[in-house]
Amino acid sequence: MKIKQEFYDDVAEDMKSLIEAHWDEIALNKDKIKLNPDWDKYKQLEGLGNLKIFTVRNDSDLVGYFICTVGSNLHYKDHTFAVNDVLFLHKDYRKGLTGAKLIKFAEKCLREDGVSVLVINTKVHQPFDKLMEFLGFNLTERVYSKYIR
Repeated sequence: MKIKQEFYDDVAEDMKSLIEAHWDEIALNKDKIKLNPDWDKYKQLEGLGNLKIFTVRNDSDLVGYFICTVGSNLHYKDHTFAVNDVLFLHKDYRKGLTGAKLIKFAEKCLREDGVSVLVINTKVHQPFDKLMEFLGFNLTERVYSKYIR
């Protein structure tokens, strides 16, 4: 397994097939909210320095990714926050420490870039709380959502 930071142009095509498996496994309200990523926005955010992409590859095959947005916070202008957008590791590669290594690698790179706080969201119906606690993360918020349209 090779874990590294990549750029949008190098990973975009590979992500398109993996994100389908990700959506199929964890998305809610699939009958109402269809997968339709704004690929142009991802590229634009990366160009502004506000998107970081970390990947796991088995040889050249993309098997996992960790993508976060990076920027200031309205409440804490002296700090830079990285907020997880998507995190996925294909189920065939979840045994062992690959997921932990991906998150630790992203954390290291983000720290080197001056990020103060890394926020990772987990789905209640697909939790990996034990991994987050093992990596030293704290449960800090509960988020509620409701489909309203």
